[in-house]
Amino acid sequence: MSKILKVKARQVFDSRGNPTVEAEVFIKNNSASAICPSGASTGTFEAFEKRDTNNKRYLGKSVLTAVNLVNTKISKKLKGQSIHNQERIDTLLINLDGTRQKTNLGANAMLAVSMAVKKLSAKAKKLPLYKTFFKKNNYQLPYPLMNIINGGAHANNGLRIQEFMIRPDKAKSFTEAMRICFLVIKSLSKLIKDKGLSTSVGDEGGFAPMINSNSQALDLIVSAIKKAGFKNGRDISICLDVAANELFRNKKYSIHSKNYVSVEKSIKEYLKIIKKYKIKSIEDPFAEDDWLAWNKLMKSTNNVQIVGDDLYVTNLERLKKGFLNISSNSILIKLNQIGTVSETLDVIKFAQTIGYKTIISHRSGESEDTFIADLAVGTNSNQIKTGSLARSERVAKYNQLLRIEEELGKTARMNKIN
Repeated sequence: MSKILKVKARQVFDSRGNPTVEAEVFIKNNSASAICPSGASTGTFEAFEKRDTNNKRYLGKSVLTAVNLVNTKISKKLKGQSIHNQERIDTLLINLDGTRQKTNLGANAMLAVSMAVKKLSAKAKKLPLYKTFFKKNNYQLPYPLMNIINGGAHANNGLRIQEFMIRPDKAKSFTEAMRICFLVIKSLSKLIKDKGLSTSVGDEGGFAPMINSNSQALDLIVSAIKKAGFKNGRDISICLDVAANELFRNKKYSIHSKNYVSVEKSIKEYLKIIKKYKIKSIEDPFAEDDWLAWNKLMKSTNNVQIVGDDLYVTNLERLKKGFLNISSNSILIKLNQIGTVSETLDVIKFAQTIGYKTIISHRSGESEDTFIADLAVGTNSNQIKTGSLARSERVAKYNQLLRIEEELGKTARMNKIN
């Protein structure tokens, strides 16, 4: 009953209107499907996303080759395998691809299949998905790192920093966390309107007003927090995703203005805004191979979450290097950066063993798939990044976490943030 009969893929569309892969895995009398997300701000060391660059009918963005590989090679290889042996299935996929960065099959083809297998296993066992990872009891809900202003590659404004987020640190439940974020976002919307600016949103649902300085964005957020009846740095923390890869040239950075300055000057500016705006988390403050800069910032800060995304790309080898280098104290987890569920879980386990916080994350090209919500709860990850309280592909994940909290009832708890 648990043996794979076939795997079928199709081309569907993500939240940016680009093609992506959906895979469906079949066993007798049952099936499950999953959709692979896609990033815009991507690290060099991420697993490969297979697209038909020569297919002009879809402007070089179609995934029809990846779909065909699922329907032929992958389906044939996995036929007869038990859906309850995730590691074996993922190993078969990895070996079938045979490359370091999944360039033969494409991580988008492999991950869609891997996630669908995990979902089908849970379905066949009649268990909620979050109960099938390595956390088996005392489930905790993650704190949302909610994106409220978009810049960088996610918006068409002049902001250098890619994401300005809030984290409702004093929330005692996920429901309360969402209420707090809702109030701040509504306050921010009114403040932006009052300034005569647009309340249109970027790729991840955060507002994308035509402002061009980080301090302007941060001042707006501080005002919105106060207007909503909360205190910045106590009830709510401001968190940043710099995406510094995009702001790096000739060993210098243009993070805080359009001028490129040294690592040392960049760190001085970071320390100023950390102090002024009570910033509690900074993701990708420097470029993906500037290991020394990361180490210098770690030595310069206290009580700040320094998060590696492009630095680690959910890759165990890079995480081990970062740990030895004292590059960060947290890691962002993105399934499609590595390409299979099993490899993702290995990275989460190692990160938690060495004391890093694990933050489960969406991509800027998302779908209605809510896999990452269950992953956050099932791996005891204490934060989740899944965009703003706008755009249904973002809100779907928050709604799934609300359902999980309701199902857990009185046993539901928020994870530790500090």
